[in-house]
Amino acid sequence: MIFSFPCVTYAAKWSKTQIHLNRGELINPFNKQESITDIISLQHVSGHNFGEVFFFIDHLDDDHTDGFNDSDIYSEAYITFSTQALFNASYDFWRLKDVGLVMGINAGDDPKVMKYLPGIKLSWDIPGFNFFTTTFTGYFDDNAGLAKHGAPQTNNSFMFDLAWGYPYQLGSQKFYFTGHAEYIGSRRDEIGRYVNDWILAQMAFQWDLGNALGHKSDTLMLGIEWQIWRNKLGTSVNESSPQLHVVWTF
Repeated sequence: MIFSFPCVTYAAKWSKTQIHLNRGELINPFNKQESITDIISLQHVSGHNFGEVFFFIDHLDDDHTDGFNDSDIYSEAYITFSTQALFNASYDFWRLKDVGLVMGINAGDDPKVMKYLPGIKLSWDIPGFNFFTTTFTGYFDDNAGLAKHGAPQTNNSFMFDLAWGYPYQLGSQKFYFTGHAEYIGSRRDEIGRYVNDWILAQMAFQWDLGNALGHKSDTLMLGIEWQIWRNKLGTSVNESSPQLHVVWTF
C-alpha cells in the first residue's frame, strides 16, 4: 500500500525512522475472543520546508484464524502544511507554537477500509515535552463496502487527537513517555447499524536500553505500550491491554 503526497520529494530537514515490535493479548471485538497478537510497525516522521510528514505501516497477526488480524496490514499517513514554515506566522495565544493544515489517510488491507482526514493541527510549546499536539479533522469514509466483501461503508464523522512525547531521566537512566489519544464520533453504516463513537489511547512507557548498555541514546528502547479502547472499532467492546514494546531507531 503506497501513499503519495505533493511536495514530499523535497529533502527532509530532519527525520526519524523506527521499527516497533509489540506483543500482547488483544480482543477481536466482533467475537470477543482474546488472542496473543504480534504487531510489527514501520514508522517515519520528517520535517520539510513546508511542514511535516508522518506515516506508519502495521503488520498485525494473532494466534487465531478468525478473519481478524490474520496477517493484516493497516496504515496511516499525514502531511501537515505549517503556517509558521510557509508564512513565518507567529502566535501569541498561550503556548500555541504553530497552526498546520493537515491531510490524513487511514487504510486497512483485509477489511478494505479507507478514510480521509482533512483538518487542523495545533502544536503547543509545553515545557519538558518534545512535542505536544492537538489535531481536529473530518473522518470521511471511502470503504469498499459489503458489496466488495469489505468493511461496511459508513456515514462521515470527525476525529480529535492528542499526541505527546515527554523525555525524562532518573539518575543515569533515560526514559520516554509518548503516545496519543483519539476520539472518533459515532455514525451509521450502510445497512443502518449504529457505529459507536470511540476513545482509543495508546501510551508507551520506554526505557532507553541503548543508553543503559553504554551505546548511543535514543536508538534502542524497551518498555510497555498500554492500549485502552472504549467501544473498540465502534462496537460495545472495551479493551485495556499492556503489550511488550521494543523500538529500534535507525
